[in-house]
Amino acid sequence: MRTIRYASAALLVVMTMGTPAHAGRSCQEIQPDAVTVQKALQLALRTRGALDASDAEVALVGRVGRDMSRHGLRYSHMALALRDHPKGRWHLTHMLNQCGTATSSLFDEGLGNFFLDDVFAFEAIIVTPAPALQAWLLAVAATPVPLALHERSYSLIAHPYSTRHQNSNQWVLEQLAAAMAPPGEVSNRAQAQRWLRAQDYTPTEIRIAPFERIGARLFAANVYFGDHSNDEMQAGRYHTVTVESVIRFVERADAAAQRQIVRLP
Repeated sequence: MRTIRYASAALLVVMTMGTPAHAGRSCQEIQPDAVTVQKALQLALRTRGALDASDAEVALVGRVGRDMSRHGLRYSHMALALRDHPKGRWHLTHMLNQCGTATSSLFDEGLGNFFLDDVFAFEAIIVTPAPALQAWLLAVAATPVPLALHERSYSLIAHPYSTRHQNSNQWVLEQLAAAMAPPGEVSNRAQAQRWLRAQDYTPTEIRIAPFERIGARLFAANVYFGDHSNDEMQAGRYHTVTVESVIRFVERADAAAQRQIVRLP
């Protein structure tokens, strides 16, 4: 791991039977009401204000897309926010599953749109890395590596150490690996995952009962279990990448990283 001189040294939503979940835009064309739009824009403005006040060039931003308290999780989806993004100040880059299908794409969008997508609670978490890691993330963003790290085959519960599928938070995590590893060491997903394993990245363990697993495969095109081990399936405990696990990894590697919660009353 690169030494971060300033230090001391992307849910994921799990489905319930018959109600497939997804990270990204809803499959239903639902026009948000005026109150929802107003709150989303208020949260976007507050988040932008917090980002401006941080003097950061790059930050990680998470949102609360669904209620995941059952799994001990708060945030569902993470994006990279760039102060000087080519498309506008504090635009976000993130990976989205397309309407619950088995494919994903990368998107750039503003904070307002980000908080209008399937919001459960008007709350955001901002993680600002040390300046060194910010610089490394910017360097990676200027290369073909982010595209090389994107896998179109999407699974909500993609295994962190398999390249068969990918979830949205996993794409953010693998970019962090490319930024934090020695230059040139990580240029594809297999290399990113080897580096993360060597650094003892700890994924989140999600419990899914057998009947939920069967229901997920029947009703959701964006949930795969084939990249998980037999032991995981027998125990009903699956490892995957969540916003919380990404934040824990960053804060363990970068003691100077700072987190901030932005919420509406």
